[in-house]
Amino acid sequence: MTGDLTVDAEMPLRSFRLQAGLTARPGEPLALAGPSGAGKTTLLRVAAGLLRPERGRVALGEEVWLDTSAGIEVAAERRRCGFVFQDYALFPRLSAWRNVAYGMPGPRRARRAAALALLERFGVADVAGVRPGAISGGQRQRVALARALAAQPRALLLDEPLTALDPSTRRHARAELRALLVELELPAIVVTHSFDEAALLAARLAIVDCGKVVQAGAPAEVSARPASAFVAGFAGAAVLRGMAARAADGLTLVRLEGGGEVRSVDAARGAVAVSVFPWEVSLEAPGSGGGDSVLNRAAGEVSTVTTIGNRARVGIALPQQLVAEVTAASAMRLGLRPGTAVVAAWKASATRLIPLSAREPASPKSP
Repeated sequence: MTGDLTVDAEMPLRSFRLQAGLTARPGEPLALAGPSGAGKTTLLRVAAGLLRPERGRVALGEEVWLDTSAGIEVAAERRRCGFVFQDYALFPRLSAWRNVAYGMPGPRRARRAAALALLERFGVADVAGVRPGAISGGQRQRVALARALAAQPRALLLDEPLTALDPSTRRHARAELRALLVELELPAIVVTHSFDEAALLAARLAIVDCGKVVQAGAPAEVSARPASAFVAGFAGAAVLRGMAARAADGLTLVRLEGGGEVRSVDAARGAVAVSVFPWEVSLEAPGSGGGDSVLNRAAGEVSTVTTIGNRARVGIALPQQLVAEVTAASAMRLGLRPGTAVVAAWKASATRLIPLSAREPASPKSP
């Protein structure tokens, strides 16, 4: 088993400065997640030796690959990182097996046998003699993974490996990829701009924004306790703004910007972001009442309805925008469409409060 892969880098990047560090452990895939342009791919390229930062350090276990302060820089080919590019970067004029065998040492017959064995492992041996342009996106992804493993890498780096796949192929490929990353017992870093994908692919994640790792941990920990309004929004929560104070019933009362109020079991005072996940919000027709366990109720108007499979994502126009996720059957029963009056309800225990600093933007960035 190999050691941990650690990456620290600092360098100017567009309108901000990249200052980030991360650690990937063998058998525990790390997802590097965040919006486009946040610096995720730059960190991956620094790890691989494809980009030299102004200041930085990269090491695999005790072996230092880069230390700008000590003048150490190991060439990319000597680091033996398997790199899967976003577009897979397969040679279009070479067959699948030749793509995998490219760069392998040894005689042609041995290289072909080794390439075919890898393609068999990934279930694409039947397209071994076919060029990349004539196979599906899922098959191209598997060929790219086989090529990345052909050189027996000591670490695996994947730059948005599922982006080029159609939705149905992506769901299947996601499960396969997670199992593979755990099985290999290599330090692996997967770049993605989707929190959901990061949570499904990785044991740990690091969320990057404007060149900094703003929160790291297990996906469940990050979603349960986001460190900022940005992280809450990136994780899929609706984020509202308001001022918090202690209420007479022992809960925290938040008076929302634009009107309305909510209660939370979290303790907080002053300016806060209120986060609630869409699936924790139920919808009712006006005047239908509600159970005693629901403490937060807000009357609004449906702005959008997006149905995917048996679920419906409903935007609700309040002084601040709220989002609910309900079953498609519930949406149909309530007759939800833009302009429909509706009451959103959720529990105080599902209402998370995040203190806001004076420098935090007025609303979280969209991922």
